[in-house]
Amino acid sequence: MAEEIHFLSARELARRVRDRELSAREVTEAHLTRIEAVNPRINAIVTLTADRALREADEADALLASGTEPPPLLGLPVAHKDTHETAGVLTTSGSPLLADNVPELDELVIERMRAAGTVMLGKTNVPEFAAGSHTFNPLFGTTRNPYDLSRSAGGSSGGAAAALAAGLHPLADGSDMGGSLRNPASFCNVVGLRPSPGRVPSWPDAAAWATMGVQGPMARDVADVALLLSVLAGPDPRSPIALETPGSAFAVPLERDLTGLRVAWAPRLDGSMPFAPEVISALEGTAKVFTELGCVVEEACPDLSGADEVFRVLRAWKFELALGTVMDRHRDQLKPSVVANIEEGRRLTGPEVGRAEVLHTRLYHNVRRFFESYDVLLAPVSQVPPFDAGLEYPTEIAGEPMTSYVDWMRSAYFISATGCPALSVPGGFTDDGLPIGLQVIGPHRADLLVLQAGHAFEQATHHGERRPAL
Repeated sequence: MAEEIHFLSARELARRVRDRELSAREVTEAHLTRIEAVNPRINAIVTLTADRALREADEADALLASGTEPPPLLGLPVAHKDTHETAGVLTTSGSPLLADNVPELDELVIERMRAAGTVMLGKTNVPEFAAGSHTFNPLFGTTRNPYDLSRSAGGSSGGAAAALAAGLHPLADGSDMGGSLRNPASFCNVVGLRPSPGRVPSWPDAAAWATMGVQGPMARDVADVALLLSVLAGPDPRSPIALETPGSAFAVPLERDLTGLRVAWAPRLDGSMPFAPEVISALEGTAKVFTELGCVVEEACPDLSGADEVFRVLRAWKFELALGTVMDRHRDQLKPSVVANIEEGRRLTGPEVGRAEVLHTRLYHNVRRFFESYDVLLAPVSQVPPFDAGLEYPTEIAGEPMTSYVDWMRSAYFISATGCPALSVPGGFTDDGLPIGLQVIGPHRADLLVLQAGHAFEQATHHGERRPAL
């Protein structure tokens, strides 16, 4: 029974708990057993709160027995990203500076998941201060890819993605500035949504008007991502950019007739970046799948001029804002790449930030006009397959050197700069069995359309049903 439980969808688990076919304690115990068996090999969950989880599961069962209408995620065990503050539970951001940090409050996404009835299993691993798309840090070490333990699980939500792929929990919260929901989803054959800015409000946030970094859901299939989005989305007065659409707008069936949908397919995005041949090969059947779904598919890509500068400037500015005073006090305890990002932010001038904002606006309008002709854009999530976990980052792609730890992430962070919602859905495998994700990108605020298109592709291909041999 435990083996059956840990790979059930979140929707099915919630139904079985609600219908009293399974108790929340049984569900939690099955996942704790799976964690004990598998987590030592992948290092996805780094803080385990087993006693708390069992206590909360018993509370969920008692709530159900009382006849109270159950919240949508009642009894579902989850582990939260270790950059997300959890009241009373260690939150380290992968940094020795926060090795003993126990917050007093839950941040907003945790508030909403707990209010929806989740059971807390613990925290998932991240790169130090979420810097980079490969999950390793000096506190907990490296998270391994469940499909090949010698490979990276991606990041910064790498622990979350690896745990999903390995059956350690059915849902996960994450965040994404340059690909931190999408890259690990691609690497681990799960689904990650970078929502439109403001779709999932963020609090507390010192730069609450900023839009490059967002929080969002991950799961093993698109419908479960939509389920979690229905809990995480919706307005909140603590976020000035929160969108008014209620989360219930995403608690709907995703089936849709795609006949006539205008699909742009960009296998190398705008042609400005290299891709590993294995990525292109794994996704070569994408256009045919959407054509067979009734879509009108053409090779096309919006003008992404300026995306690189926009992302790098605004990211450096945000790093300095968030961690500048930390560097002043503890420079020797930060990894060199974090220091470099903060220093880059300090070198920025007002005109340079202003130029980035002008380019950001121009990019928005380029993409807006593009989506007057197309409904969705398809592209690879990542430029490389999962790489050697012993590397900090890939140093070359198709013979082109990568000079920094973000160079290889352009296929993800160019899309971040557009502000468009983007979904990573399992897109295929390399000849060596490594997962490759397809990026489904929609017009501004068209999160539901992105989920519907990703769901249709998922149902046509079933790539996400291929489990790791653990």
